[in-house]
Parts: sequence; C-alpha cells; structure tokens
Amino acid sequence: MKFASVRVTAVVLSLLLWPAFFAAGPAAAEPGSKVVIFHAGSLTVPLAAMEKAFEAAHPDIDILREAGGSRQCARKITDLHQPCDIMASADFSVIDRMLIPGNASWNIRFATNQMVLCYTDRSAFAQEIGPETWTDILGRKEVVWGHSDPNLDPCGYRALMVIQLAEKAFSMPGLYQRLLANRPLANVRPKAVELVAMLENGGMDYAWEYRSVAVQHKLKFVSMPDQINLSSYALDPFYQQAKVEISGKRPGEKIELSGKSITYGVTLLDQAPNRAAAILFLDYLLDPAGGMKILAEMGQPPIVPARVTTAEVLKSMPAPLKARVVADH
Repeated sequence: MKFASVRVTAVVLSLLLWPAFFAAGPAAAEPGSKVVIFHAGSLTVPLAAMEKAFEAAHPDIDILREAGGSRQCARKITDLHQPCDIMASADFSVIDRMLIPGNASWNIRFATNQMVLCYTDRSAFAQEIGPETWTDILGRKEVVWGHSDPNLDPCGYRALMVIQLAEKAFSMPGLYQRLLANRPLANVRPKAVELVAMLENGGMDYAWEYRSVAVQHKLKFVSMPDQINLSSYALDPFYQQAKVEISGKRPGEKIELSGKSITYGVTLLDQAPNRAAAILFLDYLLDPAGGMKILAEMGQPPIVPARVTTAEVLKSMPAPLKARVVADH
C-alpha cells in the first residue's frame, strides 16, 4: 500500500507541474542572459539609449557594449576569438570582408551618416571656418587637425576620402597632399570618438567625425556638400574615385578601398553565446518605434525597413527579424 501511495503522490505532483511546464512556452532568453555587443564608436550614444530602454523591458537581460573602430572590433572576433553576440559596424562592408563567412552568415544594413568637420569656439580660426574656407584653414601651420586611424576605423579612411573628393570636386590639384602634410601622425587616433575629447579640452582644433557624433556631443561642425560627404548612394560613381590603402587581414598585407556612401551594418555571430537574447535585442534595434526611432532622434538617419542583399539571405535569418528586413532582390 505504501508503494501505491507513493505512485499516487507522484502522479498528482506531475499533474500539478504539467500546466506550468507548458506555460513556459518555447525556449526563450535565459534569465540573467548577457548579450555582448562589439560596435563602432559612433554608435555609442544611441546604443546606450537603446540599452536602457531594452533592459527596462527585459530586466533579465544585461546588454554589455564594447566600442571601438569597426575593423578593430572585427579583429577581436577573428584574431583574438573574444566571445561576442552582435557586431555593429560603421561600414557594412567590414562585416562582409572580415566576418562572412566563418564568423557570421548575414549582414543587415540599418543606418546611414555623413562626414562633417567638427570644431569648438576655442578652435583656431573658428570665426572663419566654413564650407568655402576649410580647405585653406586646415593647411595653416598653426592649426591642429586630425582623424581616426584608417586601419582601425572606417571614419578614418572616410576622412581621407572626403579630402580626395574635395580636390576633384573643387578643382584644387594638390589639396590632399598639402593638407596631409599639415597633419602629423600624432593627430591620427585609434577611434573617432577619442577626437571628441581632444576637441573639447582644446587639444585639437578640427576633427573629422560623423554628423551623428557631432549632434550627440553638441559640437559645432562644417557641413560638406553631398558631392563629397559620402551621404548619397546616388553619388557612389563619383565617390569611387577616392582610394585609400589600409592594412589587410594578414600582417604586411594591404588592400585598397574605394569611396562609397556611408552605410552601417549589423550581424549576429554564428557562435553567439546568447543567441536567443541577442535576437530579441536585434528585433528591438530594427523596430521603427524602437531602436530606429532613437537613431533618428540622435541625428543618424535609419534605413527603414533595414535591408539585406538577397531574398536567399533573408530566408536564412532568424524568423523574428525577417519582418523587419527587406531584400534588395
């Protein structure tokens, strides 16, 4: 009888627990999940705002962000094998070139930007700087100007491209070499956001940044015409005249980049440690009423809906993200 009693008790307990088992639903993000995001420095402010909003809605998920130059972020994954769930790049082609295939399977284009020349009231010749004068002022010996490292940060090679394009667009032969001769290597910093601090503390007069960074940090800036600011997809044939050589994947290797319009990309790593939670965050990032709205409010035009190259790529993506993305063809 004791044996029968034990069996009855077990059945009762299983019946009590059965509904709770199904109430949990399909596998979801584990409580206490940590989502690691490597991202371009220019995304620091909007991603901080997204993190705050997302964690308020998902208190069991902790978003851990690490900013850096986009190529530097990719190398942390490919060379240092650091654990990462999501990578967001200021140049979508960094993901294509360095992470696909092998580390990621798809690449979502989700935002644009444009290059501007930032300064403060304390900058030398701040009262003179403008669209018509910057090419002269950056060449003056008493002016300190800089940009980020082209080998680590897309903003760096884009700054060089803008100057090359200005030489062509404004018919100013020799402009590129003349301005670079007035920019010592000490003024080339690992990532563009470091230049913001140098501007603010008076260590630098002018720095090339993305417009969104200038807006977010309340910096003064000189806007460039679309013909040279890398903002317009329609002008890619002209932008392609700009050429910058940067380091390749292997030591000593060099690759040449051609100018093109600024497009940000984001991907989920194939070996993402917290895949389910990372997909939840990506869904929020791509939500027009969520992350995309935050980008727009912070001076960075989102691409709505976000895009991938082909329908085949779209099919391979996680189901929750397919509704946020369209294929080019």
